[in-house]
Amino acid sequence: MYNAYYMINDNRKYDTSALQRNERNRNGSSNIAALQKVFVTLALTSVVLGLVILGIAIGKKGSGDTVAQAEGSGVASLVGVVETPTPTVPFVIPEYLTESATAVSMWGEFTPAANPIPYEHVPVQGLYIGAAFNLQGNLDLAASSAINSVVIDLKEAEGVLYNSSIPLALQTSTVASNYDLSSVCEQCHASGVRVIGRIVCFKDPRLAEAYPDRAICDSAGNILHFSSEGEQAFLNPYNPDNWSYLIDIAKEAISMGVDEIQFDYVRFPTGSSVEGTTPYFGLDGTVPERYEAINRFIRTARVEIQDTMGIPISCDVFGIVVTSELDGSNLGQDWMTVGLAGEDSVCPMIYPSHYALGTMIGGITYDKPDLQPYEIMNSVLNQGSAAWHQDGYAVVRPYVQAFTASYIGEGNYMDYGYDAINSQIRAIQDAGLDEYILWNAGGVYPSGNYGGNNG
Repeated sequence: MYNAYYMINDNRKYDTSALQRNERNRNGSSNIAALQKVFVTLALTSVVLGLVILGIAIGKKGSGDTVAQAEGSGVASLVGVVETPTPTVPFVIPEYLTESATAVSMWGEFTPAANPIPYEHVPVQGLYIGAAFNLQGNLDLAASSAINSVVIDLKEAEGVLYNSSIPLALQTSTVASNYDLSSVCEQCHASGVRVIGRIVCFKDPRLAEAYPDRAICDSAGNILHFSSEGEQAFLNPYNPDNWSYLIDIAKEAISMGVDEIQFDYVRFPTGSSVEGTTPYFGLDGTVPERYEAINRFIRTARVEIQDTMGIPISCDVFGIVVTSELDGSNLGQDWMTVGLAGEDSVCPMIYPSHYALGTMIGGITYDKPDLQPYEIMNSVLNQGSAAWHQDGYAVVRPYVQAFTASYIGEGNYMDYGYDAINSQIRAIQDAGLDEYILWNAGGVYPSGNYGGNNG
């Protein structure tokens, strides 16, 4: 989250109440009632005899005349025609992405879920709260504002933060057990707040160092460390074993009460290697594009989690990819296709402080982007809106800067109190969207409604 962008059923209602019967006045009416009973008995007897005679006649004429009899007689239609039941239409998820020959060669044909489970999309107005930081305080804020969800860290770059039993995490001693996930989920749900579990994906230096075959290496098999990633190793996004590990964590978290899975660091590393050598993923002509690896992982996770368990997934992307195709290509986050993998939501991290001084967006130069939170958010979203107007594109749910970036230097930043935060929410709404998540690493937020144009 911190990498700077200075790189460039139709609900029918039926009346089930009993019929209201008026009690008959019996004075002087007994004879009429008796005659009515005789008449009804004779009528019923006639109908039964008619049906018997008609059935005999149909049997003598043979089955070939049954439909003809039915067409000419209302009674015959009850005997001779059987309605064919209408088959149930299966729920189908359309696939909007096609794969190259190299992608199919590396991973095989993509297989959609045989019987996908429909799920309900819930519009999110959320808070990031790390490892359940300031939980009760944030639940109190949600109770008095538009906030309805919290994002908690299931896994960070250093390892798994909740009480996990995933074998691979335990083997590499990366389970911190900073909080009890089931208890946190119960507390949130009791307050009517949804829990979104965040999983840092391919930035996992400890796992990469422990299993070099899972890491990004050079052509000689040496683990690479990247200058813009804290000089740390990075997991290989092309490797399906890494995908499976992340999906296993998601499934365990769901079993403990998490309502949605959010994948972060769904990308390749930034910057060059400390070693000075380049990553090697295979022979030229045999390696899919980087964005294909990221999209294939998202699709795979979608099938195993969203389609199979009915739990939505979302993924975070750098804000810079919304307006820079080159950066998106390097990171493997292609803005035009990353939302077409079938995931519920895609979350661009559009933090004004992360844009370089003098950044140009949509033909406008922003000398000090951090001082213009509304304009940066709105401009970036408008610039990238063509993506989500495509059929099948995921819901766009931006991350909002809710921290003060004093590190960018005096005069270049401003205090991000409630007004600055809410102005970004207004910008999101004015761009035609209505979902957001606030990001503050400490999980502490100023009081307020966080309603954007609604205060």
